[in-house]
Amino acid sequence: MATKLRFVLLILAFTGLTNCVTAQQKHSPAPEAGMFKVTILYPNGDDKTFDMDYYEKKHMPMVAGFIGKNLKFYEIDKGISGRTPNDKAPYVAVGYFYITDVTEYNKAIAQNRDAIISDFKNYTNIQPIIQISEIKHIRVLSGGTDDLR
Repeated sequence: MATKLRFVLLILAFTGLTNCVTAQQKHSPAPEAGMFKVTILYPNGDDKTFDMDYYEKKHMPMVAGFIGKNLKFYEIDKGISGRTPNDKAPYVAVGYFYITDVTEYNKAIAQNRDAIISDFKNYTNIQPIIQISEIKHIRVLSGGTDDLR
């Protein structure tokens, strides 16, 4: 009886671990070739202001809500330095939206343009530079081997 109980507990533990690993793999955001990346650059400079906390907690989630299901995930970078540690970061911040359909993205932004632009004053005095790119190739290097997607 004790052997059967240990066997059942071992099976349950293994199943639980397998489900945890599978759940983590399904929810890990990763860009894929064929997706599009919207890059929003905030150039650094004298008299430039940027409230990262507001951008992170209010602005980007608001815009993400406008984009809807077309948005796969987004990222935010905070500039800390340039080419060398003593060089000023060329960009205070960079935001990225990873989307599947550029036409739908443009439509969502156009419909909410006034709300997006009027929110700028809440976190920055910088005019952002925006670029939309197609993701063509991804190479992930892990453990010394290439993992091509």
